[in-house]
Amino acid sequence: MKQFFVTMAGVFAGLVLFLVGVPFLLVVMAAGAARPPATPAQSVLSLDLRDPMTDQDPQNPLSAFGRRSLSVMGVIETLRRAERDSHVKGLFVRLPEGGMEPAAADELRLAIKHFRASGKPVYAHSQGLYPTGVVTSTYMVGAAADELWMQPAASFQATGLATEDLFFKRLFDKYGVKADYQQRYEYKNAVNPYLYTDYTPQHREATLSWMNSVFSAAVASAASDRKTEPHALRRTLEAGPYSAEEARAKGLIDRVGQVKEAEQAILKKAGGEQFLAFEDYMRSRRDRSTAGSGPMIAVVEAEGPIITGHDGVANPFSTGPTIYSDDLSEAIYDAAEDDDVKAIVLRVNSPGGSDTASEQILAAVRAAKAAKKPVVVSMGTYAASGGYWISSEASAIVAQPSTLTGSIGVFGGKFVFGPALEKLGVDVHGLDVGGDYADAFGIGRTFDQSEEAAFSAWMDRIYDSFITRVAEGRNLKPDRVREIAKGRVWTGLQAREIGLVDELGGFYQAVDKAKALAGLTGDVRLKRMTPHASPIQALEQVLGVSATSARTLAAAAWILGDPRAQSIIDEVAAERMRASGAKVLAPTPLH
Repeated sequence: MKQFFVTMAGVFAGLVLFLVGVPFLLVVMAAGAARPPATPAQSVLSLDLRDPMTDQDPQNPLSAFGRRSLSVMGVIETLRRAERDSHVKGLFVRLPEGGMEPAAADELRLAIKHFRASGKPVYAHSQGLYPTGVVTSTYMVGAAADELWMQPAASFQATGLATEDLFFKRLFDKYGVKADYQQRYEYKNAVNPYLYTDYTPQHREATLSWMNSVFSAAVASAASDRKTEPHALRRTLEAGPYSAEEARAKGLIDRVGQVKEAEQAILKKAGGEQFLAFEDYMRSRRDRSTAGSGPMIAVVEAEGPIITGHDGVANPFSTGPTIYSDDLSEAIYDAAEDDDVKAIVLRVNSPGGSDTASEQILAAVRAAKAAKKPVVVSMGTYAASGGYWISSEASAIVAQPSTLTGSIGVFGGKFVFGPALEKLGVDVHGLDVGGDYADAFGIGRTFDQSEEAAFSAWMDRIYDSFITRVAEGRNLKPDRVREIAKGRVWTGLQAREIGLVDELGGFYQAVDKAKALAGLTGDVRLKRMTPHASPIQALEQVLGVSATSARTLAAAAWILGDPRAQSIIDEVAAERMRASGAKVLAPTPLH
């Protein structure tokens, strides 16, 4: 009887949530869409960068009801509009205490400098810079402001860049787990932590190379904005850490003061009367219409790991973006077939994924070029491995100096748990019919000789196909591509030097390149081709899907913003991709 009442109470609570919560949610969404607030006069925008950022706006319409998040694309587009808005008088930026993704910081720096060029002041405030992530990129963003403030007695620890990896080989050996993987080739280090006890010489070389490139690029940009020499700034940074007062004395920042003091200073400088939260201004002023009479450039956005299939708002509580090959290729085909579209900008922020999905997307890029529509790729933080595959045959590639790209290679294999499970009294047996390769990916044993040969041939075919696409798309000899491939990650700056990237810059530089290739002059209209589902569609999908333990965890992470639960889900998703055969996937060390 007690269990009966407990069950009835749960059912009643669910009905209340459904009958009251869902209608209330719909009313809130409808009201928000119907009455965008006007921008108050004499406003200074307040941009808080302390929360994690995505590269692009989420396609999931329910994401706005999760924890607070901004996108790089949303911020730079909003700042462009704010430049022309007479109600906006300036910009106040709150910096994170840790690092930022370097290419995202590059993009934000360009946007801040462009905003300043309109004659409107920018002040940035930091409550300290600490050695987590790429903190020098955070400092670079602050250095782009008219004035960089730091809280009294705060710590300035932007002294360099460090990374750390966990290696599981000895643990696997101890418990009898075997990582039976192959790589093409020695720089394709995504699975190295499972195969080795330390960095291989090639892993160490490539990682230190891109780390030094990212650090040097941030220092060079900050030095340019602080009106000093890069070598002098680097020497000063590396001699730290400092207190805020010491940083001010060494010219690393401009002012020492509390947030309130910095806010009062920017209001006075800009002639503003009040602050307006950046998100509120972005929602009230966002206009992605194609009204006007100028020529049109399509913008297709792609963020996350690349997989086959179609989204259809299949997981409204997803913790991260995903590139579905059906959706992305369809968006590119639609742009190619639109008579009003004269060129396409493909924004890519992806570490890679499925080679077949990547090839499907690349075929759409080829079709757009065949339709006389130039395709220019704008690279975000990552455009590596499969992310580079889909970019390789574009008309032009524009990347930030700190973009991580390349990683032209492939890895694949499986984990073998048979010996480990035997120690626990668990026996693994399987049955199969058909060819000898049918049970090659069973978890009980390693590949036998014939299976290993067949799998190796598959890996070689994928790698050779990748080499061919890059050679044709970049107009390079295959032998030259093989020299710079091998799975090695390059920064955008390095990639330009070896022919994998055409120009350095951000999204708007890619738009300018698309205009030039299409022979367009003057203002252009930007047309978003990436599909976005409506909140109603998303809610229908939510209410029509059975609950599972994984979905429940995802929903809890989405609602509560629990980074531990989100991290678990993301890691499980990554391991599922690694375990499903060959992948053109690169590591994401900047997260």
